[in-house]
Amino acid sequence: MLSSSDKIGLVFFPAFDWAIDPTHPEREERLLYTQDQVFEEGIFDIEGIVEFKPDIATAEDIRRVHFCVPDERSVTTESHLISAGGAKKIGSEVLERNISRGFALVRPPGHHAMRVVHGTRGFCNINIEAIMIEYLRQAYGVDRVAIVDTDCHHGDGTQDIYWHDPDTLFISVHQDGRTLYPGTGFTSETGGPAAAGTTINLPLPPHTSEEGFLYALDNAILPILEEFKPQLIINSAGQDNHYSDPITDMHFSAQGYAELTSRLKPHIAVLEGGYSIESALPYMNVGIILALAGMDYSRISEPDYDPDSLRQGPEISRKIEKVVQESLKVWKQGADIRHNNCRESKLFSRERHIFYDTDRLVEIQKETLRTCPECAGLLTIDSQTDRGRRILAVHIPRKACKLCRQAGYQVYDSTGMEGYFRIFLQDRTSDEYFVKK
Repeated sequence: MLSSSDKIGLVFFPAFDWAIDPTHPEREERLLYTQDQVFEEGIFDIEGIVEFKPDIATAEDIRRVHFCVPDERSVTTESHLISAGGAKKIGSEVLERNISRGFALVRPPGHHAMRVVHGTRGFCNINIEAIMIEYLRQAYGVDRVAIVDTDCHHGDGTQDIYWHDPDTLFISVHQDGRTLYPGTGFTSETGGPAAAGTTINLPLPPHTSEEGFLYALDNAILPILEEFKPQLIINSAGQDNHYSDPITDMHFSAQGYAELTSRLKPHIAVLEGGYSIESALPYMNVGIILALAGMDYSRISEPDYDPDSLRQGPEISRKIEKVVQESLKVWKQGADIRHNNCRESKLFSRERHIFYDTDRLVEIQKETLRTCPECAGLLTIDSQTDRGRRILAVHIPRKACKLCRQAGYQVYDSTGMEGYFRIFLQDRTSDEYFVKK
């Protein structure tokens, strides 16, 4: 009998009752073909590969991460709760040491969902990786976490949630935002004042092949991870970089994804995008599973795979080398920038217009961070949509000092409801959440 060198766990949740529409690529067939392939290949006959059933995420799990307007129930379905619960389940099994690594093959996806949620963006309502991470921090005391997002689309939601968190390293390798939704993820996006350098973006040119992805991995991602020394590595394992994906322009293959997984060695992988339902997903997911298990994946190949036709040109290689150098510069300068920003208490603000492409609404957001020499600082978000709902959200971070915690409650208690639909307080020091209506 075949056996894996590492015991790994899988969770499947195709979400039969949730789809953008019956013919949209984000539908249950995305995982049904993979599920069939896994059974046909006898993956569960391999000793050391086990399947778990997903948990169901709770409102409390969501409230550690999001401010949902008007509430969690209004912006989620049962499928969203099970998808996030599937990631939670895999994370728990890893932290309980029942498995070495795990893969949550679940949908709906989540990496475009930001801290404030007014609706659906990029097929995402709630951020399933962030919900899993903050649950693991609360339940198991995990501190330093690295997220490596390999989806073809920039993980702008995950970036937003961890923009001000110096204990979370977010690395996104994706197709250049000048050519693809959501139009973000440039090397100049490096994290907030107290977390500068802990957001690393690697925007790769269209038609990047295996060579380019693995170059970025070996020369930027792995060295940065080595220096950051995370307790957990999470892979947002989007698979829409595949050469046959209908909505992207990259030249990655199943073999390339397996090799990337083997070198990255994530503790937990969580499925994100990937819309070549029959031609790519079954091969890629089997390759990733074998790589996580430390098994031979050399025979995994799509029937039409032709590496010569997908090879990147020298100009693409030069662009990738430049992106890698820029990302290393961001990382090396980050600590000094953080130190200079936080030597004393100062106010930093940024204003943004955020488009919800699925629900066709625009959010106008003003975010203010009060930096602190002792902690990550107090964050407030004044958010309003073009449909009129305005909210104020107060975020007290996990390791907030006494003064910042007191300041957060003072803002929440002293702000009147005039002009606001809701006022929220998220206190991560005590795992409490309050709403004024």
